[in-house]
Amino acid sequence: MKTKINKYIVLSLLVVLGVVSSCSDDFLEDKKQYKYFDEEFYQNEDRVTQYVNNLYFDFFDAYKSPTAIRVGSYTTTETSYTEEIGGISNLINPNVSLVNAQDGSGYYGPALRDAFDNVPYNRIRDCNAMLENIDVLGANLPQLFRDRIKGQMYYLRALQYYDLMRTFGGVPIVTTVQIATNTDESIKLPRATVTQVVNQIVADLDQAATLLPPNWDNANYGRFTKGAALAQKSRVLLTYASPLFNKNWDDSSIANGYKGDKNRWQDALDAGLAAETQLTADGYGLYGTNAKQWAEMFYINNNAFNKEAITIKLLSDGNTGSLYSNNSWERTIRLASQGGQGSGGVDVPKRMIDLFPMKDGTRPMDINGTAINTYNPFLFFKDRDPRFYRTFGFSGCFWPYNNTITTSTTQPTVWAYRWSTNATTGVAYSMGNDVSSPAFVRKMSSPTVSNASNFQFSGTDIMEYRYAELLLNIAECYAAKGDISNTITYLGKIRNRVGIPAANNYGIGTLATKYAALEACLYERSVELAYEGKRFYDIQRWMLYSDDATINDNTNSKLGIPVINGTQRIGNYLHYKLGTSAANTDPLATARASISVDPDAANFATQITALATFYTTNFELRSPPTPMDQVGNVATNIDWKSHYYIMGLNLTVLSQNPWLTQTKGWNDASGNTGTFNYQE
Repeated sequence: MKTKINKYIVLSLLVVLGVVSSCSDDFLEDKKQYKYFDEEFYQNEDRVTQYVNNLYFDFFDAYKSPTAIRVGSYTTTETSYTEEIGGISNLINPNVSLVNAQDGSGYYGPALRDAFDNVPYNRIRDCNAMLENIDVLGANLPQLFRDRIKGQMYYLRALQYYDLMRTFGGVPIVTTVQIATNTDESIKLPRATVTQVVNQIVADLDQAATLLPPNWDNANYGRFTKGAALAQKSRVLLTYASPLFNKNWDDSSIANGYKGDKNRWQDALDAGLAAETQLTADGYGLYGTNAKQWAEMFYINNNAFNKEAITIKLLSDGNTGSLYSNNSWERTIRLASQGGQGSGGVDVPKRMIDLFPMKDGTRPMDINGTAINTYNPFLFFKDRDPRFYRTFGFSGCFWPYNNTITTSTTQPTVWAYRWSTNATTGVAYSMGNDVSSPAFVRKMSSPTVSNASNFQFSGTDIMEYRYAELLLNIAECYAAKGDISNTITYLGKIRNRVGIPAANNYGIGTLATKYAALEACLYERSVELAYEGKRFYDIQRWMLYSDDATINDNTNSKLGIPVINGTQRIGNYLHYKLGTSAANTDPLATARASISVDPDAANFATQITALATFYTTNFELRSPPTPMDQVGNVATNIDWKSHYYIMGLNLTVLSQNPWLTQTKGWNDASGNTGTFNYQE
């Protein structure tokens, strides 16, 4: 039996070239001539390299925001399913229930057609074609060159199957070039089990690790390395060990005593430690030794080696349109007064503001949402984790930028409050910044990026996989095995780097059980990796929206983590409370002129104290007229259905490939209940 997938593996006779500077017109014309890429094509190093470059483009060109996920498509919607950003969409809308095949995910690919779509199985096919031919038709090329080409193909293929697995669970596995046809029964492969998909991914990454170099030269920086392949294996096996795919995740006999391939946590730990050893030897590690350098690592080594970056998307500050790929994050987060789009800014929900630790590493809120450890939710900026001030901005903070607009006044200290212009509903906004939260996202911004065209031409690179994440992967594996000492050691490395004192286990305290240790790991990930596109997958693999016995889900109660379902992301305006003022007359313009809070300043603590006094004297919090989470302007609670964790195949896929089974919880093309079980 072969696979149905070949209905979607249309021959890629042309490679869509989006980065003009890396691919020549001659190359494109040559590819038009080669229906199956003849021997001459594979005998030319330049053309083979361009083929590989184009695959990087197909996989990653859409990756222009750190919150985006899923290779090829890179959508940011999933961030709004988490605590990080508000807004109700279908998958968390209590008024919508998606269960039919027509509601299934479109990520798998479109209907068979005469087009060269950049979709998962076309990308897999392009990897397979190079792997099949480079050693045969390209045997004249140097062995080292061919090995590095194959290493990149194995990595890319593994990466694509990993995102298919995280979306659909088991999918058909295709590792050879097949011709799409309606008559060849041999290509009608069924959905593989999740275990089979994971085994294929791991085999590809193991191969990649044997073929890729520890580092590339400067001209090839950004390509995958040996250490990256090992780190990606760690990430895959961590996902496989997690409750979503592992109904035995909490079996202590399996976690602590090796039982063949069932000891998933041990396998994930071994992979993480191997990656750590390799990457350390190759010059990788945590960037910097303080919070200032933690913030700088996101932009300071632009397009050059960064020891924190295991994998990285290199971007350009070029301003000639389609010839360059720019970072879209800067223009998303910058405020209007700085040159951002519209009113500018990304409003931070209250729960996210309250999430980050205090400066000694202790929690600001208990499990019931009550402030503890001297935390004051109104004066939320006092005595917080050093990462807080580099992740969020707030009224009175110093947030520099490169003002290249000659008609605009540079205003590095930002203010985003409002005041009443009359006794009823009229309001105006300081510096034109309409932000319905007292905090806004500033993480991964660069002070050197020009604000021309609303920061459109940012070239800040995006670190897709940081060394910190690898350490957090290792910590989580230790926690799942009940090794609390090593869990704290690895969490301590993350906190020590940003200057949190070592006392009381860096503020983590005593972790009495493995469940407390696992919760501590997930908490640290939500802080360290905030707004980096990781939180949704953490929620997904631990099934944290609610507990549901029908899918073996009791993780919230086990770990002591409040469910997300039934909650809202809350926004509040910082509002001037001492009367009214005309729309064009800021009542605090003079009083605030001397206030600016810079976390890198020597007198930062004094600045914070002055700002706290200013807030207490002048402001209060008021609910916005439109709730952050709303449907039809009515405040709405999050409601994620359990069968959404693994999406159903859509109607197009099932109709054209009737031998494929639908995922449990979803209806198939005939309306029958799906039977494919992603938990083993």
